[in-house]
Amino acid sequence: MIIANGPGAAGGGDGRGAGESTITAEVSMSNGPGDSQPPMKTRVLPVDISKIGQVGFSSNSASALEDLAVTLDNASPDAAHLQEAARHLRETNIPVAFPTETVYGLGADATRSAAVKGIYTAKRRPVDNPLIVHICSLSQLRSLLQPRPPPSSLTPDQRTFPLDDPIPAIYAPLIQRFWPGPLTILLPNPPHSVLAPEVTAGLPTFGARMPSSLLALALIKTAGVPLAAPSANASTRPSPTTAQHVQHDLDGRIALILDGGPCGVGVESTVVDGLSHPPSVLRPGGISIEQIRACPGWTHTVVAYRDGAEAAAAPRAPGMKYKHYSPNARVILVEAGPAARLPAALVRSYVARGARSIGVLRTKRWTVFPVPSPPDPSAAPASTATRSAHSFPGLLPSSPAVEIQVWDVALGDSAPAIARGLFAGLRELDRCGVDVIFVEGIADAEGDEAAAVMNRLRKAAEVEVRV
Repeated sequence: MIIANGPGAAGGGDGRGAGESTITAEVSMSNGPGDSQPPMKTRVLPVDISKIGQVGFSSNSASALEDLAVTLDNASPDAAHLQEAARHLRETNIPVAFPTETVYGLGADATRSAAVKGIYTAKRRPVDNPLIVHICSLSQLRSLLQPRPPPSSLTPDQRTFPLDDPIPAIYAPLIQRFWPGPLTILLPNPPHSVLAPEVTAGLPTFGARMPSSLLALALIKTAGVPLAAPSANASTRPSPTTAQHVQHDLDGRIALILDGGPCGVGVESTVVDGLSHPPSVLRPGGISIEQIRACPGWTHTVVAYRDGAEAAAAPRAPGMKYKHYSPNARVILVEAGPAARLPAALVRSYVARGARSIGVLRTKRWTVFPVPSPPDPSAAPASTATRSAHSFPGLLPSSPAVEIQVWDVALGDSAPAIARGLFAGLRELDRCGVDVIFVEGIADAEGDEAAAVMNRLRKAAEVEVRV
């Protein structure tokens, strides 16, 4: 089954050609044992997946996902960028940023401790927060669960009758339906695991997923190693959905960013635990709990996460313990309700505390606050925010009116559209320099990505308001 084959194939490229941009910053990181490197250049390498060659899963294996075949076009600059990133992953301890269908990831060889430590260093990530392992085929996943000796050391019987499948059977219906895709499964980490201990943060399990991004799959296959990869943002910041977001957070802290265009899903993968009884969702994401419960063996799946930061000493999955997804501005989440606009009294309370520039992130019901206005000509190019001015009466009868600026971003009224634009909207309002961001929430019960959106917003918010 060929997924992409030459020009015109889908896969996230945007036809920008093969140029690259270079940004320099003064940061030093180890490039290997005893080897320090000079101040690092962060290079952004565009890759159009339709121009790298052929990428596809073998059609003659028992499972369509058993093995991935990648044939690169050696004359293609885009393929050269991919090969450079793969070489970097194999030979250095500095992580590489790359796009997936959910958000941009920050990848490193999951089997080398020094490389995995580079992720924690670049992100300034707490070391007890485990990482998800990204794989490109089921055969690669099996090698992590039950490393096998080379065929030459196996007896004829062992070669004829393969060992039992180490992938727990509970996951078979999920893999068949949702992989490749935004679903992470929790798996037992075997004794003498080939994974670096930093991947699991001391846990007896690890999370694994097969992304549907062709660029991500091709990178993993070309590198020849599984990639430990959290989101490619500075720790606690909103997750990045474009290469520019990564550049903003990690400029100078990593060497390479593969730019495959914006991500399609916009929130991270759903994390499920089929090793517990009943099965559970540890983190909501691109696959809804309703979709999971529709699979055999998963009917009674329970929710095992909280929307706020959890106090557990050992988080079972990424995103469970710490505050996440936060811009610099204070985030005020207004839970879904009947209000047709952001309550003026709520804004007034923050104006009274000194806020003079506010951001409004609208979803389903709110109209533009305070009044519709044309795009501000002073706004940065390609800005998605619209600025208007508003005058509040003085807080005391004798006080003059207070002038504030309002930056407005409309995410759309469907859960998928809101999910795609959420992190970018938070980052855009931060870029506008607002003091506070008011976010219109959506109802968790709407299913699909709604629960994932609200989970991220509740982790980002300092205050939740019900009106």
